[in-house]
Amino acid sequence: MSRGQVKNATGDSFFVWEGEVLVVNILGKPSSSKDAIGKPKGTQLKVSVTAAPVAGKATDHMVRFLAPLFGVAVADIEVVFGRENVNKQLRIKAPKQLPTVFTAPV
Repeated sequence: MSRGQVKNATGDSFFVWEGEVLVVNILGKPSSSKDAIGKPKGTQLKVSVTAAPVAGKATDHMVRFLAPLFGVAVADIEVVFGRENVNKQLRIKAPKQLPTVFTAPV
């Protein structure tokens, strides 16, 4: 993907790099049967978690689930918006690894 394809924020993709920070748009699915990263859906990445959507607990659970998958500490993931909403954006500081959905051909 060339830099020219990136519009504002994440453009047509579900993620964009801002220096060493990975910005990811998430479509959360709380109260699922298992924690899992799904497929991109438009400009969002579907992420399912087992936690119930009560007072941001599902988002907190999602951050704890995602941190080891990106090789970062929980503190390195910032919820930009959507802590109590299924539509959210995360900023992941200097991920050391990427789940395959980020490296698979589109």
